[in-house]
This record gives sequence, C-alpha cells and structure tokens, in this order.
Amino acid sequence: MSGRLRICSCPVAGAAPDYGLRMTRTSVRPPLFVCSTCDYQSPKWLGRCTECGTWGSVAETAPAPTAPARSASGRRSENRAVVGLRVAPVPMPIGEVETAGASQLPTDVPELDRVLGGGLVAGSVTLIGGEPGMGKSTLLMQALGRLASRGARCLLVCAEESAAQVRMRADRLGALASELFVVSETSLPAVFAYVASVEPVVLAIDSIQAVHDPDAPGAAGSVTQVREGAQELVRLAKENDIATVLVGHVTKDGGLAGPRALEHVVDTVLSFEGDRHHALRMLRALKHRFGATDELGLMEMTASGLVPVSDPSALFLTDRRLGATGSVVTAVMEGTRPLCVEVQSLVAPTGAPIPRRIAQAFEGNRLSMLVAVLQQRAGIALANQDVYASVAGGVRVAEPAADLAVALAIAGARDDRAVDSDTIVVGEIGLGGEIRQVPQAPRRLLEAMRLGFRDAIVPTSTPDVPGMTLRRVGDLRQALGAAFSRSG
Repeated sequence: MSGRLRICSCPVAGAAPDYGLRMTRTSVRPPLFVCSTCDYQSPKWLGRCTECGTWGSVAETAPAPTAPARSASGRRSENRAVVGLRVAPVPMPIGEVETAGASQLPTDVPELDRVLGGGLVAGSVTLIGGEPGMGKSTLLMQALGRLASRGARCLLVCAEESAAQVRMRADRLGALASELFVVSETSLPAVFAYVASVEPVVLAIDSIQAVHDPDAPGAAGSVTQVREGAQELVRLAKENDIATVLVGHVTKDGGLAGPRALEHVVDTVLSFEGDRHHALRMLRALKHRFGATDELGLMEMTASGLVPVSDPSALFLTDRRLGATGSVVTAVMEGTRPLCVEVQSLVAPTGAPIPRRIAQAFEGNRLSMLVAVLQQRAGIALANQDVYASVAGGVRVAEPAADLAVALAIAGARDDRAVDSDTIVVGEIGLGGEIRQVPQAPRRLLEAMRLGFRDAIVPTSTPDVPGMTLRRVGDLRQALGAAFSRSG
C-alpha cells in the first residue's frame, strides 16, 4: 500500500463532496525528554535522571528540526533560503599566509606568566580550573590588580560573590586600582552590556558555572549553559580583541560541566592544583595555543596572597629526616624545571589474602608494577606485605624517572636499611629489571648538586657531571647493591 491516503472522489451516496483535498501520511517524531542538569536524552519521561541522578530534572522538549536533505553532490535542496552566507577566503600556500603577531599582556605574577609563556594574549580565552578553595579567585585578583595598576582597564564579573566581598579580598591582596572595575552579575546579556560600556582590555568571569543565558536551555551550571555561555564569550573576545579569563570549578573526578566540557572551546586551559593541607599550589597548562604546555608554576598560599616559590627543591626537602629507612631523594622534571623530592615507603606484614598497594602523589598502577619487578627480578619477598609509597611535600610525580627511587625506598623499608643521605637516585625501571636512561639527566644532577648531593645512582648511559660521583647501574640487582653497600 502506498504511504499516501487519498479521499475518494467517486459520487457515492452520502459521501462528502470532493474538493480536491489530499491527505498525506507524514512521519511523526516521538517526544524527546532532556535532563536540564546534564543534557541526558531519553525517549520517555524519567523521574530521576539515570546519568547524573538528579530528581525532577527530566522534561519534554521540542525535537530539533531536521536539516534539509543533501543531494549526491552534497548541496542542500534549492528551495531552502540561505541566510548569512559568507564567502570563504581563497585557499593559498601555507608559506604565503601572513603571520599575525599576538600582543601579550604580562600579569606581573611571575609563576602565571611563566606558564602562559609571557602573559595573556589579546583576544584569547583562558580557562583556570581547579577544585573549590584552591585559590583561583585569589590568583585572578592578583593578576587583575597588577594589570590595572599599569593602566590596563579590567572588568571582573563576580557571579558568585558580591562586590563588597570582592573589595575585601582586594584590600587584603593590595589589588585596589582605579582601572579595575567590578560588577556582581549572573546574566550573560547583562555582562555583554557591561563590556560595551566599560570597554575593558581584560575581562574575567568568576565563575563560568554561575553565569546564566536566558536564551539557552537548561539550568545555570548545566553542560548546555556552560558550553553555550563560553562560546558566546569566545566570540566576544575574538571580535573585540579582549583577553578573557574564565574560572571553572571541578571536583576530583572531573566534575559535571567543569572545564573538561570547555577544553575544545577556549585557547588555554590552566589547572590550579594543590592539597588543602599544604600551602603549596601548582599551576599547569593542559592546553595552550600560544606556547608550550610543559611549564609548571609553583606558588605558596599565604595570608597576603599567593607568593612564588623561589627554591622549590629546598622547600620539599626542608623537613627531611636524614638516615631514615624507606626514604630516597630523586630528581624529577616539571617542564623545564628540575625538582628534587623525597620518596617515602613503608612495608608492613599483613594477614590479608590480598596485600595492599597504596600510592599517594604517585601512580598506583606503577607502584604495583614496581612491586612485581622487585619480587621477580630482585628476589625481594613482598607477597605477604602491605606496601605504601608517597611523595612528601604535596607535589605529584607522574614521570617514570622516579621508578628507581621508589624501588629502593621499598627495598630499604622491607629490610630496614637506609640509602646514604647525600645520594640522589634517578632512573626508570623496565619489566626485565633493567635501569633505563631518563631525559635531561645532567640538569637533574646539577640541581641535586646545588642542594648538597655529591653521590648519584644513575643508569649506565648517564654522562659525567663535574663535581658529582656517579655510580652507574644496569639492572635492579646492581642498584640494590650500590644503594645498600655502605649500610651492610
């Protein structure tokens, strides 16, 4: 049967006259239910969203219109009106493309400028993400205050605090400047109006989760609101060459509608990390279209704000106890900066069928691998032992150059033997027990020598460093012999 139903025009008694009407069977779209919190879509109504677990957030929405069909050549049907058609630029060889020099605005916050590669870029959008309470608003206020003191007009939109609260923070940080304008606002159209009236060089939104666009669906802080609000702010920044800074909150698991939903929208993503129980704060660039992403900014939270850490290695080793078992110092690289940190380990017998392997500020899977290599390649019995490993000082170690230090710390804790206090340990461990070379080994050893270390256990291919004694090892057994030969 055909998909069309036609009213019969035959002169049947009692039938309605035929006026040439035709009835067409059209496809009816099923209803669509969308969660206002996480944008989860469901074909039926749900009392509780199965994605984010929010009650009463799923509501029916009108289905989006279907895009016009494309022909085989890829063109849309000719009967569709084309609105806002723009002519694309003519493709040209890449060597003939003119380079546009982006001007930078130094913030005079040394560690922030270090990570940004010199400062904020005009027309760029920078996202500062981190857990609540890390000091993102403090960092932003210090940067804006110093920019405004040099004559750069700045506009700070406080979507979570009142202007009076912000003034109190500015007083404490010494960030009062005549060119720093503050407004407490959560409506995105109102923010655009304030930008048009103030005409700032730098625009800061604290935070993007609290800004609401009445024309966008979803509640404030939802994925849709955050993403579409950020896209509008990006367009504003590009069209007016305004350096824009967005603050976003995330939780330990990435958070809903946090910076991870905006990474592809903005130009730069900065991660502001730290431990609530330590004053140390670390600033990393996860994405940066105008420079490198391998720099690390180290700051300390004080009563007067964030201050740069001039000697981070000395800070990490300040409270180190010399001659302690299970304690080994290693040198890691954070961008172009070498850092000397203390690796600690504790080995305790257990009666549990599955012993525990717990790592703090160190990757847990790598700890399990090192324990297995110690057992299989070095003959150290750890099957009935709980193994704990941590990095002191609040810094997180992610590179494999600390493998040898972790392994020696575990072995020392297991047999109650200590590595010499003036020995630095650097090296990666393979599954076969071999000690592998690490990049920029001379820079690591020079940093250790500056702190007073005169002896190093390193891979065999490490070049000589004047003033330091190198004990080169090829496998894990040789490393254990070199580390504990003096302690017996």
